[in-house]
Amino acid sequence: MPSVSVAQHAPGRSTTTRLIRAGLVTGLVDGLWACALTLWRHGTILGLWQGVASVPFGKGMIGGGTATALVGIALHFVVAFTWSAVFLLLVLRSPWLRAILASPAGVLAVATVYGPLIWIVMSGIVIPLQTHQPLVITSRWWVQLAGHVLFVGLPIVATTGNAEG
Repeated sequence: MPSVSVAQHAPGRSTTTRLIRAGLVTGLVDGLWACALTLWRHGTILGLWQGVASVPFGKGMIGGGTATALVGIALHFVVAFTWSAVFLLLVLRSPWLRAILASPAGVLAVATVYGPLIWIVMSGIVIPLQTHQPLVITSRWWVQLAGHVLFVGLPIVATTGNAEG
């Protein structure tokens, strides 16, 4: 079983490579998690991604067909790359953080903080600012908070790598 330690990465792996890997893996893993949650709650995949697109572009994106769902998927990956870039910048600038990430337990500990932090910022600040709707905390919000450890934080933290590559 491969280790999740970011200290053991391929020598010479560039910052760009780490960012691309983190953004793609996180976008894919979190996207699949979002699809699973949507289906579990009897929603539709098309509606999920149209809903994502509706956050910055308005309610007209709902029911807009495949094209608006594709906008939502693209937006989802932009967000995954953005949060991956923020984390990579932190790793590049912090010897303390790199030291923590040298062990699998450190990777999990950081993911346990970073993933939920992303959900809190997105659901509590970014989305309400875009939609002009207040944050409402429901059971789904708590499921998302917990899920962000494994499906957002861990992919970002485990794939970003340390700054020495």
